Amino acid sequence: MTQNQLSSPPLDSIAETEVLVQLRAKVRGLLADVATPERLNKFDEEEKYDVEMYREIGRAGLISLGSDLNGAGPSHSAQAVVLEELGAGPTSIGVSMVVQYMGMQLLHSYANPEQRQNFLAPLHTGDAKMSFGLSEPGGGTDVARAMITNATKLEDGSYSISGQKKWIGGAMDADYIILLARTTPITRSAIDGITMFLVPRSTPGIHTEEIDTMGIRGLAQCDVYLEDVRIPAANILGEADKGFRQVLSTLNGERLNGAAVALGIARGALDCAVSWAQSREAFGRQIGSFQALQHSLVDCSVKIESARLLLQKAATTSDEGPDTNQTWSAMAKLAASDAATATTDAGMRVMAGWGFSRQLPMQRYFRDARLYTFAPLTDEMIRNNIGEKHLGLPRSF
Repeated sequence: MTQNQLSSPPLDSIAETEVLVQLRAKVRGLLADVATPERLNKFDEEEKYDVEMYREIGRAGLISLGSDLNGAGPSHSAQAVVLEELGAGPTSIGVSMVVQYMGMQLLHSYANPEQRQNFLAPLHTGDAKMSFGLSEPGGGTDVARAMITNATKLEDGSYSISGQKKWIGGAMDADYIILLARTTPITRSAIDGITMFLVPRSTPGIHTEEIDTMGIRGLAQCDVYLEDVRIPAANILGEADKGFRQVLSTLNGERLNGAAVALGIARGALDCAVSWAQSREAFGRQIGSFQALQHSLVDCSVKIESARLLLQKAATTSDEGPDTNQTWSAMAKLAASDAATATTDAGMRVMAGWGFSRQLPMQRYFRDARLYTFAPLTDEMIRNNIGEKHLGLPRSF
């Protein structure tokens, strides 16, 4: 069996509005043409980003998703549809798109008219790609307190930025980085005194090095070194010293979008495993007829559809307004992460030695799924959040 024989669930098996059904069909149609198994395997093996596929997604309107340059960004529900389909196929592109949608949300929320024209407009069309520079070597969830990258205001009003960022996806070939740096020393709250800058990748003083990673090999994770990087005050995104608080407003959407890609990975892996179980024979019959194997795939299907319902609930409530209960997105991310890891593990067991073949996608799904056990927030921190916000338990960290 080859990757070309893998299928996707019929559109009528996914309960959505007609607009979203049409959007999903559009994404699937595009990916059927451009995301061939050979192409996906090529870029994963060569560990390169498929820039042309990203451009094709942009030309198809799947980045802007109909949003107006001077209005609000695309709906959470629409983003989730696109990202699930990408997760089930060109997963590395899907992970990259989570970052693009986050950048769009920040720009739609905080950019001035000139910034919208210079940075948001080319992002809408796929003519530009951005990276998000937050994480640092010494800080993960606690990055605000651990941040050593600093921006010093100069006499002419511009800023000099120096420091290091780590695990910055796509920084090698991004057109610009939305970068956070400390502009005021910590006094009371560590999340204050941090400013968000729009930093063109071509600015002198920026050096990137690729990190060799196990999964998401089609999107480079990078160390970004900054030495006296001069940025004009006009490139501050939003309000000085309030950048981290501005980023916090995007976390609900980032969790939703991470959940969507993880759901896509799980669905892609299940398609692969079921197709294999239907075509592979042992002891004179399909291995899918073996009860133990069948039960494992059924359990994965239940996890996937449970995650889908949570994701749809989270996206729908998020689209209703900014005061939505963000516990839904936390639950969706946790459920989708579990579905992805459980399904890829079961898929490897179903395919046995064939799962190890780098010509078949199961091993890629297995590797890529692990990202969402700790990104955009670790499952453990997600559980802490749900325990505090949903169950009313004492804060545990």
